[in-house]
Amino acid sequence: MALTLPFDNSYSALPDRFYVRLDPTPVTAPAKMFVNDALAKQLGLDSDVLHGPDGIAMFAGNLVPDGAAPLAQAYAGHQFGGFNPQLGDGRAVLLGEIVDPSGVRHDIQLKGSGPTPFSRMGDGRAWVGPVLREYIMSEAMHALGIPTTRALAAVTTGDTILREAPFPGAVLTRVAQSHVRVGTFQYFAARRDTEALTMLTDYVIARHYPDAEGALGLLQAVVKRQASLIAKWMSVGFVHGVMNTDNCQIAGETIDYGPCAFMDIYHPDTVFSSIDQHARYAFNRQPDIAMWNLAQLATALLPLMDPDADVAVAAATEVIHTFADHFQEDWVALFRAKIGLTTIQDGDEALISDLLARMAGGSADFTNTFRALSGDKARDQFLNPDAFDQWAPAYRDRLTNEPKGTSRRMDQTNPSVIPRTHRIEEAIQAAVNGDLGPANKLISALLAPFETPTDLHLTRPPEPNEIVTQTFCGT
Repeated sequence: MALTLPFDNSYSALPDRFYVRLDPTPVTAPAKMFVNDALAKQLGLDSDVLHGPDGIAMFAGNLVPDGAAPLAQAYAGHQFGGFNPQLGDGRAVLLGEIVDPSGVRHDIQLKGSGPTPFSRMGDGRAWVGPVLREYIMSEAMHALGIPTTRALAAVTTGDTILREAPFPGAVLTRVAQSHVRVGTFQYFAARRDTEALTMLTDYVIARHYPDAEGALGLLQAVVKRQASLIAKWMSVGFVHGVMNTDNCQIAGETIDYGPCAFMDIYHPDTVFSSIDQHARYAFNRQPDIAMWNLAQLATALLPLMDPDADVAVAAATEVIHTFADHFQEDWVALFRAKIGLTTIQDGDEALISDLLARMAGGSADFTNTFRALSGDKARDQFLNPDAFDQWAPAYRDRLTNEPKGTSRRMDQTNPSVIPRTHRIEEAIQAAVNGDLGPANKLISALLAPFETPTDLHLTRPPEPNEIVTQTFCGT
């Protein structure tokens, strides 16, 4: 019997200039690493089928299920500030879309599924490391309540992938609200294809922002959602590492987990990405870069806003400038909760900022410091506890105005366990050698981030010999 999924494809109904139709390239010997049963259930899919040989063949790209409409999407993008008018899915194929039982539409995409016309001389493949990293990171972000693409499955291919060394090949099945990016709009704007821009705008409004009115209304909605997303990144110490406009998803989900990482020791200038030579995407620059990316979206949409260019620019500029207020409001609310505050008082933002400054000066672990605040152990995270002691009296005084239950609320806000980079690297190395045990233990703990894990070593920062200073894309 042919494998059939309940596809309901809409993007493939757009004109051919939005994509290239092609099937994924088959691999030698597909084998299961992970199938996400919880996500499969949410999507209304049969886990037994997905775990079976046809399911694994589909996840590897060896079997195209009935109803699929496989394609590689076209888009452009600013990469580290430089504009490339021709990017597109160079190693991914969108199989199609599924509407889950609650009525939400999702893309099902294979990542690492072989070359496409957008591959730019690349092999279109992925190896176990980046696939496992994205699986772990995206599911951890979801468990933390941060909008993100999800991982439905990860399979090995039986093929060898050449990067800086030979590695075992793998394919990730990614689930997203959609894969439309800022770069998708830039692609058609660069070609002055107003007809396609209009179709894309109408499509995104209908799919993601049905209450938005026209291009300006879409921009307003995307700005607000991106501000919320970046504030959530900042609240957990997440560094994306490659915030190019082609990695800025219109629906407001975190997408493209390449050289990403969670901070251990807090410092606002933290950079992990090996390709971010000038710290463009450092932790503290993420809000500014998000706003810059949104300005590129606004620029692409200008022809649809008003026939008078000056009027369009003025309207778009006003919307872009609202990002800072939206972000700051969300940021303060999140960090208020992290230090146990439910009421709003003047001085809260200064109290939070003072703590962060002292954490940076005292080499305090970001996650563990906030987690320890509920148990009066936070000072132990500082190399010089005096720095915390000087902050604590004002904090304790502020807590006197709070209702009871502060500790419980804080432990439901501040995670105990995050996907620390050295633990991910440990899991990747084991997986390369055929052992998925460390990855399974890590994923299990990350799915309940606010509980204290059985394996307490997962909560500990790296020892000096375990510190990972650089992360890599894997392309």
